[in-house]
Amino acid sequence: MRRGATLPELSLTMVLIGLMLAIALPRLRAFADGMAVERAARELAAAHRRARMAAVLQGRVLELTVNANDLDVRPRGDSTRLWHADGPAAGGVTLAGPQRTLSFSPVGMSLGLSNATFLLTRGTATRSVVVSRLGRVRILP
Repeated sequence: MRRGATLPELSLTMVLIGLMLAIALPRLRAFADGMAVERAARELAAAHRRARMAAVLQGRVLELTVNANDLDVRPRGDSTRLWHADGPAAGGVTLAGPQRTLSFSPVGMSLGLSNATFLLTRGTATRSVVVSRLGRVRILP
């Protein structure tokens, strides 16, 4: 009785595995990009809700600072962080544009901002997070 595999059998197996990976990897990469962008968009929307609700509950003006590396909530004019999360760059997602600061009044309205759009991309995946002055947040494909 023979044990093991011959060199042609191993070569054929390796070629088949290589072909399957060549077909599957681009789709898996696109799927991973889409999931990373979706997660970053949801985290940005959650940070907006958190800052807005904290301003209402604390009865003071709070600021949400959004940049590629950080999401921070601070009282206006104070450097003390009330809340912090990693920004989209932690997941390899690109946030278009400069750092933005959104201010929330004690009644939950945005101050000095009509609408803001945050564009998140990774690979071919893209999402836009649109924030209205009244506090509505939408994630668009």
